[in-house]
Amino acid sequence: MPLSGLEMSASELISVLTHVKRWISNLRRAGKERKAESRKALRSVILAVRETQIYIRHIKDGGRKSIKTERTLSLRWTELSFELEDIGLVRLANRCRVTGKYWANPDGIDHAFLHELADKLTEIEKLSVQADKENS
Repeated sequence: MPLSGLEMSASELISVLTHVKRWISNLRRAGKERKAESRKALRSVILAVRETQIYIRHIKDGGRKSIKTERTLSLRWTELSFELEDIGLVRLANRCRVTGKYWANPDGIDHAFLHELADKLTEIEKLSVQADKENS
C-alpha cells in the first residue's frame, strides 16, 4: 500500500522517464554538434537508470531502504539535471531535478510502482545505449 505523497512522486518519476525516451528518439534527428553535446548526458542517463534499477531490485527482493543509496540516486539525478540544462534541455532537466528531490526524501515505495518503474528504466536504458552507439 502506497504511503502519503508517493502517488505524486511516482507519477513525476515516470514522467521523467517518458521525457527521456522522447529526447533520445529526437536525438536521432539532431545535427552532428547536438549529438556530440548529448553523448555525455546520454551516458549519465544510463548510469542513473542502472543505479535506480539496482536499488529497485534490492527493495523488490525484500531489502531494506538505504539512505546512502537514496542519497546517491538523488545526487545522480540532480547532476543529470545540470548536464541537461547545460545543453538546453530545460524541461527534461527540471524533471530530473524533481526525481533527485524524490530520492532525497521518498515517503515510501509501493511494489506495483516498482514494477512499472523497472519496466520504464529498462526501456530507457535500451534506447540510451542504442542512441549512444549511433552517435559514436
